[in-house]
Amino acid sequence: MKLECGINLGGYLSQCEHSMKHYVTFIQESDLRQIAQWGFDHVRLPIDYEVLEDEEGNTLEEGYAVIKGVLEWSKLYELNVVLDLHKAYGYDFNDAGNNEKNNLFSNESLQQRFLNLWIQIAEHFGHYDNVAFELLNEVVEKENAQAWNNLIRKTVTAIRQITNDTPVIYGGIQWNSVKTLKLLEVPMDSNTIFTFHFYEPLLFTHQKAHWVETMDKNKTIEYPGQMQDYRKESEVLGYQGEVVIKAHSNTMGEEFIREMVREAVQAAANAGVGLYCGEFGVIDQAPLIDTLRWFKDVNTVFRENHIGCAVWNYKGMDFGFVDDHYSLIRGKLLDLWMDKE
Repeated sequence: MKLECGINLGGYLSQCEHSMKHYVTFIQESDLRQIAQWGFDHVRLPIDYEVLEDEEGNTLEEGYAVIKGVLEWSKLYELNVVLDLHKAYGYDFNDAGNNEKNNLFSNESLQQRFLNLWIQIAEHFGHYDNVAFELLNEVVEKENAQAWNNLIRKTVTAIRQITNDTPVIYGGIQWNSVKTLKLLEVPMDSNTIFTFHFYEPLLFTHQKAHWVETMDKNKTIEYPGQMQDYRKESEVLGYQGEVVIKAHSNTMGEEFIREMVREAVQAAANAGVGLYCGEFGVIDQAPLIDTLRWFKDVNTVFRENHIGCAVWNYKGMDFGFVDDHYSLIRGKLLDLWMDKE
């Protein structure tokens, strides 16, 4: 399955108002047609459990019908689709560290519900030849590393009872970090893809982000800038800034990005599977010229290492590619991604 250059449809069936009114208006067939015309080969479709089941776990067939519509549009325009379970009942990356809300990994009944949901997804969509399954978005806590491996094994086993042809995608802990793929167990079969998310340096890509509590909401960060400045400024981000602080690179730019992805590339090679970056992007608060520089450096390193990817995000969510902020560099980015530079 070709997953070389895609775009996320975040805010459509995830991190959104869960209503049919929203589902039928936020993304339409014309959006998929535009994405294909630009030259993307796939979309990543984040999906919250609320689309597929109610709070008691009862199936919502109307939600499955919405997804089926997206898959049919995608087939029409020759796009592949990554179905990403963005939030599960009992696990939401936004509640990282809250053991009362995030108890999936300590509660066997919730794990069975998780398995049942994936069985239903596989039964509904396992026969599509343009679909891949991404098990869960951004498991965070270090203490859940082994429990996540165990749940992966159980889920893949359940899915493979229904379909052997659908690629299965999953990543490591700490928000799908490039540094944690090495903690994953050897995959059960070769039809597996390791995934990571890439927003490094976070100080640049998430500058002024209102949801990052310790981020300075008034400071503009340039890229590439000086490595020593990034190390110092990243201290306020706590462990989210550690990868920059501990980096061996002397310069910010391609050298730093190569260092960041090296462990992920090696982990995928050791496991004999493909490697995919399911999210990468720059917030709409960053200077445009620096945003373009960052995307160029990331694109260079990803292509060197044959890493497929999906930019975050098509619309809204503070990263919207079709929104006004990106209008001045949208054409240059498309030329970059589609090898037209």
